[in-house]
Amino acid sequence: MSTLLAQNLTIPWGTSGTTTIKGKLDTSNFGGTITLGSILSNAIGYIFIFAGIGLLLMLLGSGFSFLTSAGDPKKMEKAQGQLTNALVGFLIIFVAYWLVQAAGIIFGIDAIKSIF
Repeated sequence: MSTLLAQNLTIPWGTSGTTTIKGKLDTSNFGGTITLGSILSNAIGYIFIFAGIGLLLMLLGSGFSFLTSAGDPKKMEKAQGQLTNALVGFLIIFVAYWLVQAAGIIFGIDAIKSIF
């Protein structure tokens, strides 16, 4: 197992001096080494989950705004803007992911497949 970053961390602690934290960073979840690719690869699933939850909340919020607008054109326009922004933001996330995947396949970049 490889170890990275600080092995001993000394921090000031109160008036009595310092405290030393000793430990190793477990890199087994990252294939033995921590790289930007391994971090992105592990985070991409969470990004999609948060994007989906964010879309759901934005859809609920804009739907509530539509229902409570009571025919007021300004409130309806605001709710429509919220709905549009939610859908466009969600599409940007997924289109960016698939464009990177397509570019990796077209140009034969194998690193993209291992990152994402």
